[in-house]
Amino acid sequence: MSDSGSAQMSAQATAAELRPVANPAPAAAALTASDPVAMRPDAEDTPEAAALDTAPPASQSGDSYLIGPGDDLNIFVWRNPDLSTHIPVRPDGKISIPLVEDVTAIGKTPTTLAREIENKLRVYVKDPIVTVIVSQFVGPFAQQVRVIGEAAQPRAIPYRRNMSLLDVVIEVGGLTRFAAGNRAVIVRNVDGKSVSMKVHLADLVSDGDIADNVAMRPGDILIIPQRYF
Repeated sequence: MSDSGSAQMSAQATAAELRPVANPAPAAAALTASDPVAMRPDAEDTPEAAALDTAPPASQSGDSYLIGPGDDLNIFVWRNPDLSTHIPVRPDGKISIPLVEDVTAIGKTPTTLAREIENKLRVYVKDPIVTVIVSQFVGPFAQQVRVIGEAAQPRAIPYRRNMSLLDVVIEVGGLTRFAAGNRAVIVRNVDGKSVSMKVHLADLVSDGDIADNVAMRPGDILIIPQRYF
């Protein structure tokens, strides 16, 4: 090979060695609140991190919304306005509508409840067509996320698929000025046992540290303690 050819190949090899590698930053930047992480990087191998798995619960993967006590229902009976009504689900999980009393609504989807009401109305109405619309969502207790302590509005909120810790904090109006955000814990039922996992709310809310945006699960309890003075 000629000296000019050898020099050209050497220059190409040098250029290949100096070619910059792909920047990993865009992949990290793609992580948003809708894609919650499992745990802080420094604790990713702990049992608590395993309990904070980001995968949606199997029971939530394809299920429709389940009605719970306190939900407001709009029940529409086609061509029968006197039977149509707006009613809350009682604490015992039942509802009563014209011609039909004490129907259990808790734990059922709106479609399932509508079909049950239709069956009960057939005694009085020919071929009834019923639609049930949930206008205020609470959900059954097992599908709620409870927030207690130094939240602006501590309360129980219905779980939504892919709900993150940041979503929960926004729902309850943020933290009070007395909150010890970095001492907050999530209490979760894992295989029949209660597991407490520390989360860093102050880093998430004040510093925007997305590494603290853990995935929530139905039945989680978020406890936000008061800071020391």
